[in-house]
Amino acid sequence: MTALPQSTERKLGLVIDLDTCVGCHACVISCKGWNTENYGAPLSDMDAYGSEPTGTFLNRVHSFEIEPGCGGTAQTVHFPKSCLHCEDAPCVTVCPTGASYKRAEDGIVLVNEDACIGCGLCAWACPYGAREMDAAAGVMKKCTLCVDRIYNENLPEDDRVPACVRTCPAGARYFGDLGDPGSAVSQLVASRGGFDLMPELGTKPVNKYLPPRPKDRLKAASHPPVPVSQDSKGFFAWLDRALEKI
Repeated sequence: MTALPQSTERKLGLVIDLDTCVGCHACVISCKGWNTENYGAPLSDMDAYGSEPTGTFLNRVHSFEIEPGCGGTAQTVHFPKSCLHCEDAPCVTVCPTGASYKRAEDGIVLVNEDACIGCGLCAWACPYGAREMDAAAGVMKKCTLCVDRIYNENLPEDDRVPACVRTCPAGARYFGDLGDPGSAVSQLVASRGGFDLMPELGTKPVNKYLPPRPKDRLKAASHPPVPVSQDSKGFFAWLDRALEKI
C-alpha cells in the first residue's frame, strides 16, 4: 500500500464558484484536449460516433435543479467535479503498487501510469467518483491539475494554470495554494463561505466550492388594487380587470 506524506509544502487546488458556473462544459473540453494532446497517454474515446459512445474524461459537469425552502425561487446549479486532491486520500493508501501517490511538494495526487496495473481499487476507494479507467490504455486516469502547465516556464505566466481555469469563460474557476491563508484563493473561500464536498467522509479535500447565492424573489405588490370603473367597456374594462390582479 502507498503511504501519504505527513504534510505537504503547499496545497495546490481549485476553487469553483457554483454561483458563476453556467454549465457550458468548456472546462470539460479543454481538459480533454490538453490531457489528450500532452500529458501521458491520450484519453480514449470508444465508438465516438456510434450509437453508444464512451470515453475517458477527467472533469465532468453535473446539473441539478434545487428548490430552496421558505418560498425561495427554484434555480439550476451546475456542479463541476474532478479529483479533489484530498489530504487524506483513500485512493492513494489503497493502491497495491504505489502507482497512486500524493506529492509532498504541492499536495497534488497523481498516477504513475507505468506502475498502474488497472486493478481499479483506487476508483472503488474514491468517494467522489473522480477516477476513470481508460478502456484503451488499461490504466487509471485522473485530474493532474495540469502539472505540465503550471510548472512550465516556457509558457507565459498567465498560462501556468490548469487548462480548465484558463478556459472558463465565466471566470468560475480559480487555482492557487489553499494551504496559504493569505493566498487569493484562501481569502476567496473565507469571504464567500467556501465548503468541502462531503466533509463527513474525513478525506479533507483540498478543492473548495463557493455556494450559489439566493436568487431574487418577486415581492407581493404593496399597491392598493386599482378600482374598476363601472363605466368602462371593451378594452378598458379588460385593462381595469388585469390591473386589479397585479
